[in-house]
Amino acid sequence: MNTPARILVVDDVEKNVRLLADILKFKGYDVVTAADGTGALERVGAAQPDLVLLDVMMPDLNGYDVCRKIREEPRTATLPVVMVTALDPTQERIKGLEAGADDFLTKPINQAELLARVRSLLRVKDLHDQLGALNQTLEQRVRDQVSELERLSRLKRFFSPQLADAIVHGGADDPLKTHRREITVVFLDLRGFTAFAETAEPEEVMGVLREYHAAMGQLVLEHEGTLERFTGDGMMVFFNDPVLVPNPAERAIRMACAMRERVDDLRRRWLKQGFDLALGVGIAQGYATIGAIGFEGRWDYGAIGTVTNLSARLCGEAKGGQVLVSSRVANAVEEIVDVEEVGALTLKGLLKPVPAFNVLRLKS
Repeated sequence: MNTPARILVVDDVEKNVRLLADILKFKGYDVVTAADGTGALERVGAAQPDLVLLDVMMPDLNGYDVCRKIREEPRTATLPVVMVTALDPTQERIKGLEAGADDFLTKPINQAELLARVRSLLRVKDLHDQLGALNQTLEQRVRDQVSELERLSRLKRFFSPQLADAIVHGGADDPLKTHRREITVVFLDLRGFTAFAETAEPEEVMGVLREYHAAMGQLVLEHEGTLERFTGDGMMVFFNDPVLVPNPAERAIRMACAMRERVDDLRRRWLKQGFDLALGVGIAQGYATIGAIGFEGRWDYGAIGTVTNLSARLCGEAKGGQVLVSSRVANAVEEIVDVEEVGALTLKGLLKPVPAFNVLRLKS
């Protein structure tokens, strides 16, 4: 059942108050009363009425002053106020409107007119309240959407758009929390880049990097890899985080092979310009600690562990056009690629020699 509207009746003549209160109560309204302007303001704050019937002539604060004070308060600025007077209606109406009144009734009160004006103003108030609630809801939705877009934009720095969207909408755990997971790490950079950067013009270096980053970035997105970082010509990408996938090593290998083919295409044009550059790739699989790294205002998404070092060292050993993988990766993808054994490599930072394999091609 709906709560009846509450109406505040304000008049310093008790007989007038009883008359208005009886009429309104008979129609089902909840009525509260005040006998002067000061009491009216107190009742507005305490009773929170839906409409005020306000006498003009009162001993302390007159109706106009009360109305002005009601309008000054943000909480009651839109509260419907009907001025009631026995004075000249034309002059008092102007004063009432200037004070902020919504409507005007002349004494003696016509019961039908009173109820009609009350119903009309209460309908307006109800619509205004609904609109206010709707605006509040819309404002909250906008705030939520802005926050979501900001988070999505931040996540897209590291993940594919599809994956970032899944994270924001609850399809994946929050990856920025520190966690431990088995991942496949791909490290790649360009052979000959240091010498090229030392001898080429800065504009030429930036042009090559733009082509290279655009091509590699597209393939990272296509294979739904997570870009951990890129520094100059070097990139680190991993698979199986933040969303688990059943075939991280296969995704990594397919991406690396596609990258090698794409760089071969770019290399033909680079050679015509006198730039001798080729791609080297290292891939390893193992456990890493993953999460947000940095400080307030500058966070990066990082993976820490031996697997990242192994991938980087294999990349460092790879000749132009080689994709060197650890034995663990080679075993995981033996059904889809042809490999050749390179032998055990002594890698910086690793205690024991590491067996390595060169990926020749994807099997038909």
